[in-house]
Amino acid sequence: MAKRTIVALPGDGIGKAVLDETIRVLNAAGFDAEYIEGDIGWEFWTTEGNPLPQRTIDLIEKHKIALFGAITSKPKDAAFSELAPELQKEGLVYSSPIVGLRQHFNLDICMRPCHTYKGNPLNFIRRGADGGVEEPLVDVVIFRQNTEGLYGGVEWSNPPEKVYDALMTHPKFVKNFGNTPKEDISVSTRIFTKKATERILRGAFEHAKDFGYKSVTVCEKPNVIRETSGMMYKMAQEMQKKDYPDIELWNTNIDAQMMWLTKNPEDYGVIVAGNMFGDIVSDGFAGLIGGLGFACSAQFNPDSGIGVFEPTHGSAPKYADYETSIVNPIAMIESACMMLDFINEKDRATKIRKAVAEIISEGKVRTYDMMKMRGRADVVEQGAASTKEMADAVIAKL
Repeated sequence: MAKRTIVALPGDGIGKAVLDETIRVLNAAGFDAEYIEGDIGWEFWTTEGNPLPQRTIDLIEKHKIALFGAITSKPKDAAFSELAPELQKEGLVYSSPIVGLRQHFNLDICMRPCHTYKGNPLNFIRRGADGGVEEPLVDVVIFRQNTEGLYGGVEWSNPPEKVYDALMTHPKFVKNFGNTPKEDISVSTRIFTKKATERILRGAFEHAKDFGYKSVTVCEKPNVIRETSGMMYKMAQEMQKKDYPDIELWNTNIDAQMMWLTKNPEDYGVIVAGNMFGDIVSDGFAGLIGGLGFACSAQFNPDSGIGVFEPTHGSAPKYADYETSIVNPIAMIESACMMLDFINEKDRATKIRKAVAEIISEGKVRTYDMMKMRGRADVVEQGAASTKEMADAVIAKL
């Protein structure tokens, strides 16, 4: 069988550290692959005016599968100020390269599992009715629509006349904003299409069916955002009735869900949401299983077979400057396991997950976050495992 080629995208900050250690784990698990590094991130924005060069897009187009470390994104003015002076006159506007990848390759399905690891000192606990401490098992998979909604990028400050005139045809805009000067208005759109909404709902129901989850929860806000959230829930109702009658369909508002996830997280199975609300609720559930050091994700297009697999944490640039990397690589390792699942290397993924689970359960090797330390350069001297030492422990188990 030909050796598989994986596009390695370190990105910014801690991305390189966690990606390098994850590749060592993959090698130890016997996954035979060649890794080609792709250029992406802040460095290429500041020097080339493009954080996602065409050469990187071409690499992913050719090889289909990418492992991604982390990205730095900054507000519009800050991004412009760091652009090379000779590029500042070209009218360039920074946009997140990971969002660009999602939209270019239509990686519209984003899957974010949040599972409790036995023995993790960061697991969510609560006070029980008898006054004792309970540690509920969290086993939730969030399906986030990845290319539309508020992250679609259709927005303006001081909107063009045609846009402004269109907005003025809506009675509520006239009533609430009609007297506001156009130059004082900024508009971000929230666009849902039936095709993309159907696909993310179908993905959620199929996952629930395949892995025995009893419910799919639509987590939106249909009582207020009536057109987009309302469309998603209505389509879910029709799909459940027709194709998945044995799976319960639940409906929660995003604000209420954020309260309930710390009251009864064990009740939820598969959750599906639009781009923004899916982002929010997945970070909320990640907090219950240990935080972003344990939060993995897959984003893929089932038609093209293209997938990008990444932890959901950021680039944490201050940690990238430490002589010894201290960050937790488990989220990146778990993301690599999702990649292995995607390319039908499920046995290797299971093997790695088992090794990670054993390390966490034993409690002998813990990164600074697991020891509830502040992320300072001296935590390794105080007994915390470095990024490399955590990877070494997983490799030893393998």
